[in-house]
Formats: sequence, structure tokens, C-alpha cells
Amino acid sequence: MRIVGLTGGIASGKSTVSNLFKSNDIPVVDADVVAREALKKGSGGWKKVVEAFGEEILLDNGEVNRPRLGQIVFADPDKRQFLNRLLAPYISSGIFWEVVKLWSKGYKVIVLDVPLLFEAKIDKFTKPIIVVWVDPETQIQRLLARDNSSEEDGRNRVNAQMPLDVKRSKADIVIDNTGSLDDLNEQFQNVLVRVTGPLTWYEFWQSRQGVSIILASLTSGVVLCMKVFNNNSL
Repeated sequence: MRIVGLTGGIASGKSTVSNLFKSNDIPVVDADVVAREALKKGSGGWKKVVEAFGEEILLDNGEVNRPRLGQIVFADPDKRQFLNRLLAPYISSGIFWEVVKLWSKGYKVIVLDVPLLFEAKIDKFTKPIIVVWVDPETQIQRLLARDNSSEEDGRNRVNAQMPLDVKRSKADIVIDNTGSLDDLNEQFQNVLVRVTGPLTWYEFWQSRQGVSIILASLTSGVVLCMKVFNNNSL
């Protein structure tokens, strides 16, 4: 099984690339979706976060006010790291079980869409690693246009993340999203060919088909050994 790591930064276009994979029938495990599940009212993650940050981060219905929580943690690196530590076990567990579900369905290529791929050390489980890159000023301008937020808030959110230049240096594949959507689509087609290429032997033996062959071989070996033993005992 090939587990592809996809990451980038806020307003870099990572979600657009993620949707392109989905539209080409490549399953995507979205860490943001998993994180939302981890923060649902009454969940273990919800209880930890409310205990740590207080009920002022809650909406009237009891769900977490994510924009409010985001403002708090993006303005304070210590609080942001604390929040990440609180939610990390729930998010990691959620991603693991989503991968297991897809593996059990026989998928040979799975994309992990994880904003904190490097920070959470999930990159060591993925190959290749794709980084969607834009220059910092383009990133900030797109963020301001998208969220209609203040420039100070936008810069705080960008500066709170690992710089995209650093992520680019760690990538196997870089998608430069400073151009048009047509440019992005053209790059994606080349990436798709690479990602969906034949599995290596190591990747094949990790797939459901590979595991099935191993189990079948072991079962056949055990049956053969039992027959030989029984024949020698007669």
C-alpha cells in the first residue's frame, strides 16, 4: 500500500489539490475532518479542550467555536502547541483507523491530507511527500481575500505555521501554486501519474492483496506440514 503525504500551508491551495485527488478516485484521509470529529461535543478531545481553555470557547449549542479557539492559539505559540498536544492522540488514532478502513477495502494508494505532517512526525509513515507551495506574500493575500480577516490576524496565522520554504525542502514532490488554476491542474496530472505508478514490492506486500497472498501461503504451508507429519506418523 502506498500512503502519500500531502501538506502545505494555510491558503496555499492544499485543499484544491486534495479535491483533485478525490475527483480522480484516490481516497483522501483529511486530518482537518478527523480533528473536527475529535472536537465534537462530548468527545474525549472536546472535554480536554474545554477543561484547558474554558467554556468561553463554546457556542450556545455546546460545540467548540473553532474560529474563536483559532484566534486564541494562533496569537500564542505556547497555547497552540498545548492544543496540538491535547488533540494529537485523538487525531492520530482517527487517521490510523481511517487508513485501516481504506486498506480493508483494497485501496492500494491513499493520500493523507495533513497540515501538520512534519510537525506531528507523520511524514515518516508517508512516501512520497507532496508539498503545495506558494510564496509568503501570495499566501497572505489569498488568505485575506478568502477569510476577509485583518492583515495582523492573517500574518499571525501564517507565521504560526512551519514556513512553506522549510516544508518544500523536505518534500519529494513540490507543486508550485503561485500561478493559475490551469497551471495547477497541469502539475497535478504529472503528480497523479507518479503517485499511481506500480507499487514497489515493499508497498505491494503491505496491501490487502499482498497480505492475502502471505496468509494463503502460510496456510498452505501449515496444511502441507500437517499432511507430512500425519503421513510419517502412520
